[in-house]
Order: sequence, then C-alpha cells, then structure tokens
Amino acid sequence: MIKPEHPPLSVARQCQLVSISRSGFYHRPAGETALNLELMRLIDAQFLETPWYGARQMARHLRREG
Repeated sequence: MIKPEHPPLSVARQCQLVSISRSGFYHRPAGETALNLELMRLIDAQFLETPWYGARQMARHLRREG
C-alpha cells in the first residue's frame, strides 16, 4: 500500500495515513535459525507423544536428549 517513490506524499505521511509506524514499514523480519527450527521440530515430535508435558518438563526432556 505504501509507495516510497510516490512524489506528492512522503513515506512518513503515507504511514501516518494507513496507521502504521515508519519502522514497521522498513522492518524486514529475519528468518528462523537452523538451531531454532531443529528445536521446534524436536518439541513438536515430543509433544505428539506426551501432550501433557508443560514447558519445564519439555525443557528437561530436551536437556536429557542433548
């Protein structure tokens, strides 16, 4: 919706009109790290086996597994 090359309206004004911050317009999210993806995969696999595990028990399980 926001066009940086739009001459009559600055990026700041366009952001103001659509109610977003300028930093929100310029922010480019970084992807997930390989380690984080692997941890999420392990948590998902364990959760399918033991859905009653809470955060503490899941953390203990991950530590035991290395």
